[in-house]
Amino acid sequence: MRILVTGTAGFIGYHIARRLLADGHRVTGIDGMTPYYDVTLKRQRHTMLRAFDTFACNEFMLEDAQAVGDAFARCRPELVIHLAAQAGVRYSLENPGAYINANLVGTYNVLEQVRQHAPGHLMMASTSSVYGANRDLPFVESQRCDHPLSLYAATKKAAEELAHSYSYLWKIPVTAFRFFTVYGPWGRPDMALFRFTDSMLHDRPIDVYNNGDMARDFTYIDDLVEAVRLLCTKPPCKAGESDPGASPVAPYRVINIGNGQPVSLLAFIAAIEKALGRTAIRNNLPMQPGDMPRTWADCSALQALTGFAPATPVQAGVDEFVAWYRDYYRVPAATAPTEQDCGHAL
Repeated sequence: MRILVTGTAGFIGYHIARRLLADGHRVTGIDGMTPYYDVTLKRQRHTMLRAFDTFACNEFMLEDAQAVGDAFARCRPELVIHLAAQAGVRYSLENPGAYINANLVGTYNVLEQVRQHAPGHLMMASTSSVYGANRDLPFVESQRCDHPLSLYAATKKAAEELAHSYSYLWKIPVTAFRFFTVYGPWGRPDMALFRFTDSMLHDRPIDVYNNGDMARDFTYIDDLVEAVRLLCTKPPCKAGESDPGASPVAPYRVINIGNGQPVSLLAFIAAIEKALGRTAIRNNLPMQPGDMPRTWADCSALQALTGFAPATPVQAGVDEFVAWYRDYYRVPAATAPTEQDCGHAL
């Protein structure tokens, strides 16, 4: 298939694109290379993808409507996977404009091209953060999501609503994924696993919010990729499909992708300590604005559609990340990386 993927230099986009390329598809990648975190890491991901001669690389922001249109015209995609976004709950307090531009304007530009080029399926990333103030656990796709707790969550929910309207008006098959705390090798430096690992190897304290009284449904990256791969060929073909996230009026659905069981933050830290052979120095802090105390995905719709359910144990996933981190930053088992080492990618 000819597949257009946005956000291919990002953590999730890189892994999904690599799997699609390995499966023999032609992938056109788009990424804006924003400096939200280390651009060197993003460029290294694209370098890995360029090893496939069926990968076409484009670097521009999705807010550039002309560039988006040109990329669609060149690719003529049969499938679109829209993953690019401004991520991060806490950063949305500092730079809200980045979320409006990337998550709303950028998504609108993608939707306009999907309307014009009519691929067989649009798949797009959303987030567990849209469940916001909901307290009924586990989170089910049919729950109302009217009370986001952060601007990040609000823009992602708004992007879902934009996609639903396009799906209804122009009969575009759309699947929106609600990802739950994805982690693994090549992960984002702003995420807890990367920050905790880096701080512990440098004997720095780690910031533990709400004194550790939090839980997340941690989802290993390989499980997420497999779920997305299986859903690629399962577009919602009509309104009112049987899964809980299906729209009654449009060929549109939302799907949770999570591990299906929450893990406490303290248990997650213990898994990192075990993988590193070090004890964390904890700096206990209050809950941060916009954070959710707990997430937990009901993945029965995913399993019903694909026969697959993510199941990688957290310790196994953390071990894989720590092994990647040591290799990427050339960190021997008993020492911490120097500043020079941390700036050098293999």
